[in-house]
Amino acid sequence: MATTWERWNGPTDRMARALGWFSIGLGVAEVVAPRGMARLIGLADTHGRRRLLRGFGLRAITSGAGILGGQRQAGWLWSRVAGDALDLGVLRTAMRGHGADRARLGTAAAAVAGVAAVDLLASERATRRARAPIHVRTSTTIDRSPQELYERWHDLTELPGIMRHVASVEMTGPKRSRWRVHGPAGTMIEWEAETVEDHPGRRIAWQSVDGATVPNRGAVEFLAAPGDRGTILRVDLRYEPPGGAAGAAIATLFGKEPSQQIVGDLRRFKQRVETGEIATGAGPSARRRPSRYDEPMQPARA
Repeated sequence: MATTWERWNGPTDRMARALGWFSIGLGVAEVVAPRGMARLIGLADTHGRRRLLRGFGLRAITSGAGILGGQRQAGWLWSRVAGDALDLGVLRTAMRGHGADRARLGTAAAAVAGVAAVDLLASERATRRARAPIHVRTSTTIDRSPQELYERWHDLTELPGIMRHVASVEMTGPKRSRWRVHGPAGTMIEWEAETVEDHPGRRIAWQSVDGATVPNRGAVEFLAAPGDRGTILRVDLRYEPPGGAAGAAIATLFGKEPSQQIVGDLRRFKQRVETGEIATGAGPSARRRPSRYDEPMQPARA
């Protein structure tokens, strides 16, 4: 099974990771050696300043760990921007104090301002990335003809038996359907979609209608596998999660990596089509609810 998951990454991720490690390193230095850090940047070495630096260090370590953890990365990066503003405020106040080492404080302020610019850039990019479309492409080979798989997939009301996160699909017209999917904490997310391509035995494509809570589009193709080995089933999905609660729901919907959910769905579909069963933790012959495509279930023998 071949899968790709595309979302804006690359330089932004590397920058965020670098800032995460920098934040932890600086935080450890401030916690372990606050006196030395105070002298380095020109702050008066007082008990209060040492406590202040230790507090800043703990904040930096927390932010760095949050950034490297990968969850709500944009939020943790923005916390660094807020911390930079606080640091600059402290340095500005210190420069007004009696006997302040203004040269060192000025150098430290310039360094913090430079880091703040990088933090701001990384935060803005991470925010845009969090709202970028999710694009999942995956394929698998199934030992059935393209026409048979097309017929199974064409009946959208059967999709809840294929995709675990889909609660129901109701046909509201010849080419229109209403989708209900499981969200977090037992909530449901709904949208309307329309079929935009329907080529029997070859391809089905759909997209959400205007105003959908979760704009999305997708296509599934049925290609004859070489050597008469069945069908290559290709799925291409794009979701555009908005911000706020709906965006958080979509993140929960697909888990840490969106492709994992789709791969699991196709694996279950392959098992169901080829064997009539889906492997679960309940035993080697555990089955999910039957559909109209199933062979009649035989009574269990004593």
